[in-house]
Amino acid sequence: MGFINKKVNKKTVLTILEKKRLNDKITMLTCYDYVTAKLVSSQDIDVMLIGDSLGNVKLGYENTLPVTVEDMIYHTKSVKRGNNGALLITDMPFMSYEISVEDAVKNAARIVKEGGAEAVKVEGGVEIVDKIMAISNAKVPVVGHLGLTPQAVNKIGGFKVQGKTEDKYNRLINDAKAIEGAGVFAVVLESIPEQLAKEVTHCLKIPTIGIGAGRYCDGQVLVIDDMLGMFDNFTPKFVKRYANLGEIIKTAVKNYIDDVREGKFPQEGNVYR
Repeated sequence: MGFINKKVNKKTVLTILEKKRLNDKITMLTCYDYVTAKLVSSQDIDVMLIGDSLGNVKLGYENTLPVTVEDMIYHTKSVKRGNNGALLITDMPFMSYEISVEDAVKNAARIVKEGGAEAVKVEGGVEIVDKIMAISNAKVPVVGHLGLTPQAVNKIGGFKVQGKTEDKYNRLINDAKAIEGAGVFAVVLESIPEQLAKEVTHCLKIPTIGIGAGRYCDGQVLVIDDMLGMFDNFTPKFVKRYANLGEIIKTAVKNYIDDVREGKFPQEGNVYR
């Protein structure tokens, strides 16, 4: 009996590159679990990013630094099982690629082999070019990440807009060109001035994906818990809320508690005879 591929309109690295050529906007959302992956991928999303932002929105950490390779593999496996067509990209967490080329390739390979990711994402510019080249040469597609890089939160002094001075503006453009030359097939631009993102998008042949980078990137990404109103510890300026599920869930839980305490649940239709 032949293998039946249930994937509909499967997105690949080539799909994303072609969208840049056709000036067709790329859609990306973070995703961390099976049920959400089923729901999101049912709507023909281009990319689901298993982001190390799970440290904040799923594991309750103050930032992304405590997240491990094992955490990323675990959540990637869960998303993989629910995915139906989206390209799966997984973040390489803090200190999984910075120390050495050997570490970078080994951990990228684990995320692909054990987790089922189809590409990995790394933060940084010129300083990690050798790691990007090595991972890409090992046949693992790589996405870059410039601007506000959350893994460098202690170095940059918090979650602040980047690229506002002339020196940092020019440095980000040079970093973008450097990582493109090293082999990334796309780059996430986070929390930078719109004009800078526009210039980077214009000068690169690869797609740019913006998050707080304005209107001129080739695509957009948001943390799904932010755009659904699930995570309210902090809401960045660039987030647009498409639902307020947090309040809906609180109301549903309160109604359940009241029904149980008042003997309204279970009812006749909820019991076995």
